[in-house]
Amino acid sequence: MPWKSKGEKAEAADRAGARLARQATVEVAGLLGKRDMSRADLARLMGVSPGRVSQILSGDENLTLRSLAAVAEALELDVKISFVEPKDDGSRRAHGLGDGSDAFVYAP
Repeated sequence: MPWKSKGEKAEAADRAGARLARQATVEVAGLLGKRDMSRADLARLMGVSPGRVSQILSGDENLTLRSLAAVAEALELDVKISFVEPKDDGSRRAHGLGDGSDAFVYAP
């Protein structure tokens, strides 16, 4: 792994975090679509305002594990997080687990 300064490491972590947050929000939007649910429906299940759900799913905020857990709880789902080795080609991408679940893995 090439040497990186503290600033470069922080920037790389920020980019990776943003990609992971986008993947999570896309995943939630897909779940809502599969269930024919709106953001307002999710808000009712979560006990929050529709605006709060929009904030969570907009990607404009720092998406927290607590927010993801609240969404999962409302949808009666579990969240699965896995750390995996990157593919040999060094590519970085998110992919489904291939086990029929709605879980995903972000492979940095």
